[in-house]
Amino acid sequence: MNNLLLLAAEAAAGTEQTAKGSSWFSMVGMIAIYGVIIFAMWFFFMRPQKKEQKRIKEMLNAMEVGDCVLTTSGFYGIIIDISDDTVIVEFGNNRNCRIPMDRSAISKVEKADQGSGADAK
Repeated sequence: MNNLLLLAAEAAAGTEQTAKGSSWFSMVGMIAIYGVIIFAMWFFFMRPQKKEQKRIKEMLNAMEVGDCVLTTSGFYGIIIDISDDTVIVEFGNNRNCRIPMDRSAISKVEKADQGSGADAK
């Protein structure tokens, strides 16, 4: 009878030790899954945004006088002067509409040698 109680106590202790080990592995697995989810969110959301910001910054730094630009409001114009933060853009065929605007208001730049529909003379 004592042997039976001793065996039952050993089995219970082994089961408890196995449960502690499996709970530790499940916690590590859960942390790994969270890590994979966070990496996937960064890869699919943050990385493309950073690449787009880099592309826009390079585009704005490559602007030159004479380039045709599209503003964020949808107007096409020709750059006639560039300073640090502002760009003076000439709109229309009469060449009298010159508007200074912030560099961030430029959404697209077409080089002068490429030509564009807004630059037709």
